[in-house]
Amino acid sequence: MIMTGKVLIPPAYDESLQGPLIFLVGPIQGARRWQDDAIGIIHRIAPEFNIANPRRPDASYSHGDFSDELYNEQVDWETRHLRRAGQHGGVLVWCAAESHHLCERAYAQTSRFEIGEWKERTMRDGNVMVLGIEDGFTGAKYYRRRFSQDCPNVPLCDNLENACERIVDEIRMRQRNIEGVTYRG
Repeated sequence: MIMTGKVLIPPAYDESLQGPLIFLVGPIQGARRWQDDAIGIIHRIAPEFNIANPRRPDASYSHGDFSDELYNEQVDWETRHLRRAGQHGGVLVWCAAESHHLCERAYAQTSRFEIGEWKERTMRDGNVMVLGIEDGFTGAKYYRRRFSQDCPNVPLCDNLENACERIVDEIRMRQRNIEGVTYRG
């Protein structure tokens, strides 16, 4: 029997979560709803995987409109699920091109911080990470260069479908490697 993976969206937590978790890192404000496409692709090829999607279904807010309480709730939810994905799954980064400009907010400001953080965690801890960059994302040339210098084992992808396939493959390969390790006492 194939277990069906869950999609977690803030502010929901699931203490009974089993199996791999993929956290979707990438722009929300000013970006199209690429997370919906990623969820569909991942669950088509790996229906048993869980996915943490930080994009809330209510489109009527922007991060700048969050109350302090709601802001803290969002950041805490993301931090917890990013860490779990780092330990039991992987981080899928999709650098979506800006679809509409918001003058009051730097595009992908939170995502850019998370990309740097998880690049370093991946280098230090060997986390599973895939970096996908859509044509038109500002800073793409820099990311490609730095990742090729510092993290040549992190797959770089030019389309969302390929990025989703690669994160699933990377997590499955890591699972096989962990399961195949024999301990001698």
